Amino acid sequence: MTAFVGRASGKVILFGEHAVVYGVPGVAAGIDRGALATATVTGGLGSVLTLGGQRFTAGGEEDLSRAFDALLAVEDPGLRLEVDARADIPPGGGLGCSAALGVAIARAVEAASGGHGDVIGRVAARATAWEGVFHGNPSGIDTAAAIAGSFLWFERGIGTSLIASPADVWIAIGYSGASASTKTMVEGIARIKEKNPPLFEKFLEGVRAISQNAKLAIDAGDALALGKLMDMNQMLLAGVMLSTEPIEAMIASARQGGALGAKLTGSGGGGSVIALGGMCARGEQGSAAEALAKRIADSWSAAGYPSFPTRICGSSSGKSDPRSGAPAEQKN
Repeated sequence: MTAFVGRASGKVILFGEHAVVYGVPGVAAGIDRGALATATVTGGLGSVLTLGGQRFTAGGEEDLSRAFDALLAVEDPGLRLEVDARADIPPGGGLGCSAALGVAIARAVEAASGGHGDVIGRVAARATAWEGVFHGNPSGIDTAAAIAGSFLWFERGIGTSLIASPADVWIAIGYSGASASTKTMVEGIARIKEKNPPLFEKFLEGVRAISQNAKLAIDAGDALALGKLMDMNQMLLAGVMLSTEPIEAMIASARQGGALGAKLTGSGGGGSVIALGGMCARGEQGSAAEALAKRIADSWSAAGYPSFPTRICGSSSGKSDPRSGAPAEQKN
C-alpha cells in the first residue's frame, strides 16, 4: 500500500511582535522542525485522521474532525483516506503547531489525489480552512511560514513575501513557561498607546527600523548584524512590559553562552525565546552555528526550560526551499 508523505515547518516571529498589529512590517520564518503526515487510500466509508493516538472522522463533532473535514472540502479529493499526523514542535508555544499540521496533512492529501494543477494554492487553501476552525480568522502568517520553510516579510493587509537569504540560520528555541493570552498582551499594548502616545510611537518606529534592517542583514548573510538587531528588538519589547523574569534569565544565559543575539518570540508574557547561533552555507552539516545553537538549547534544558536547536533554511527570492516547500513526497 502506498503512503503519501507531507511535511511542513513550524514558525517563529523574528522581528515585529505586536507592532505588526499597527501596520509595522515584521519578519517571520519557517523552521526545519514542524509536522509530518502520511496518507493512504482506503476502501472505508469516510476519511479518518489519527493524531496523538486518537482517531477523528471527517465530519465528526470534535474540532479536529471539523478541521479535517474543512481541509478536505476545499476540493474533494474523491478518495477515502487514512491520514496519520504528528508534530515535532510543542502546541501552545507560539511556534505554529496547528498550521504546520494543517499544511503537512494538506500536502499528503494532495499527493494521494494526484497533485494536479495549482497544488501550492490548494495546500494553502486547505491549511487556511483547517486553521479557521481553531482560530476563526487567522492572519495567515503561520500557514505561510509552514509552507515556505524560510524567511518571510509580512505586513498587515498586504501579506507575505519571501526574503532572499544566501545562508541557513541556526537558532535555539526554548520555552520559558506558560504565557499570558495573546489577547491580554495585545490589550496591554493598546493601553500604552492610549496612556503614553510618545512611548508607543517610539516603540513602533524602533521596530520598523529594526525589521527593515533585519531584512537587509538576512539578504546579506550578516549574522552579527542580525544578532544585534534581535537584542535591540528585545530591549523594545521589554520596554513595553512584554518580557518576564524567566525570559530575561534565558536571554542572559544565551548571551553568556555565546549567542549572537536573543529575544522573546510571539506575544510575550511568557512563551518561547529564540537565540541566534549563527549562519552557515545552505544545507551544511556540523557547522559552528549548529554547534552553538545546540549548546544553548542544552543549557536551557538543563536549567528546566524545554528547548531544541533548529535551522531556518535560506532561499532564493521568490522560491521556497525544496526541503520544506515542495509538494509532498510519495513513499512505497
